[in-house]
Amino acid sequence: MRFRIARALPWLLGGLCLGAGVHAGEADHIHVSQAWIRLLPGDLPAGAYATLENDGDQPASLKGASSTRYASVMLHQSSHEGGVNRMAMVDSMAIPAHGRAALAPGGYHLMLMQAAAPVKAGDTVKVMLHFGDGSTLDADFLARPANATDAGTGTEHTH
Repeated sequence: MRFRIARALPWLLGGLCLGAGVHAGEADHIHVSQAWIRLLPGDLPAGAYATLENDGDQPASLKGASSTRYASVMLHQSSHEGGVNRMAMVDSMAIPAHGRAALAPGGYHLMLMQAAAPVKAGDTVKVMLHFGDGSTLDADFLARPANATDAGTGTEHTH
């Protein structure tokens, strides 16, 4: 009996792996461009921004992110109500099918908290994006100075 199970196990595991590969994850359809980080002085959190384009037939949902360079990365959304600017942590950001969504100043963005070591303008920081189906995508973000308003020229990074 053990011999039959041992011989069948590779076939069974191979079949499971093939079945798992049939459905592509959300991350497989996302392309990241213009990814950059606005560095602030001292220990202030940094903001991360990018354009996320979904070439899939189904919407995707960005649920958060992580980076080995920062202790914490949170998905936030800025808003302006009654003359007051607000910022709140959110659970997700939708990326429409065959559409795009932006992590941008004044809107959705990633807050990078407590750098493990100093990050300088010009550094590339790897950020892992986490999607609603559990899939992930690594993206390179270019660190820019506090007065930057975009990724600068020649900084497009795609998946």
